[in-house]
Amino acid sequence: MPHSLVLNLLPQSPIPPQYLTGRHLHALFLTLVSSVDSTLGDRLHDSTADKAFTLSPLQISNTNSPLLKGGKGGSKLQYSHQQPIPAGTPCWWRISLLDDTLFGKLTQLWLNLNPNRPWHLGPADLYITSIQGTPQSIQPWANANTYAQLYEEASDGNSSINLTFSTPTAFRQGQYDTTLPTRESVFNSLLSRWNKYSGIEFSQIAIESIFPSFVNIHTEILADSRSKFIGIIGEVTYKILGAVEPIQIKQINALADFALYTGVGRKTTMGMGMTRQMYSP
Repeated sequence: MPHSLVLNLLPQSPIPPQYLTGRHLHALFLTLVSSVDSTLGDRLHDSTADKAFTLSPLQISNTNSPLLKGGKGGSKLQYSHQQPIPAGTPCWWRISLLDDTLFGKLTQLWLNLNPNRPWHLGPADLYITSIQGTPQSIQPWANANTYAQLYEEASDGNSSINLTFSTPTAFRQGQYDTTLPTRESVFNSLLSRWNKYSGIEFSQIAIESIFPSFVNIHTEILADSRSKFIGIIGEVTYKILGAVEPIQIKQINALADFALYTGVGRKTTMGMGMTRQMYSP
C-alpha cells in the first residue's frame, strides 16, 4: 500500500540554500534508510530503475513566512530557496513510499524515532519532531491507503479530473524533456507506476476520451551548479468525454487519486512532479 508521510523537522542551525536542493534531500533520505538497513540504502542509491519512493522539497511550516512561495493549503509548494532557512524554523518534508516492502523495512525507523537524534543536511543539524501518516485538515499531503481502497473508493461517475502540479513537472519524451502536460504524458506516467506497484493491473485506460478543458500553468526554471530543470506549475482540468464505461471512469479517477503518492513525470525522487487531484468543496 502507498504511504504519504510528512516529517516535521526543526533545524538547529541555519540551512544554507545550496543544501536545500533535491540532490541533498535525496541523500538525506538514503541516510535515513541506511540507518536501519544499509544494504537497502546502497541498493536504492545504485538503482537506476523507477524507484518506489518520492520526496518533496523542504517546506517551511508557517504559511505567513516571506520565505514561503505559493498559496496555502498545499496547492503550491516551495521548490527553491534563495535564503537560508533560519535555525528553529519549523519545517516539513513529505516522503511517499509506494510499496509495503519499503515501508516495512523502514518501520523500525518510524517506531524508534529519537527526537533528540540529529540528522544532517549539509552543515545543519535537523531533529525529526514527529511524523504524520494520516490526513490532516492543515496537511493535505499526509495520507495512507491500500491500493484496493484507492480503486474501490475511486469515483465511477466523476468526469472532471482536476490536477494540481505543485512542484515543477516535466516529462521525458525520447531523449528530451517536454513540459506540456498532455493526457498521454500525465496518465501514462500514472498508469505505468500503478501497474508496477498496485497488483491491480489496468491493461489499458480510455486515454483517447480524456481532454484538457481548463489550463492554468506556467513554467519555472530550477538551476543549480550541476544542471537546469524546466517544469510546469499550476492546474489542469481533464474532462472524460464520450460514451465511456463507468469502470473506465473509475480507473482514470483511481490513477488521479494515486497521483498524491507517486507524482508524475521526472525527478519525483528529488522533489519534482508533486501532483494531486483536487475536489471541489
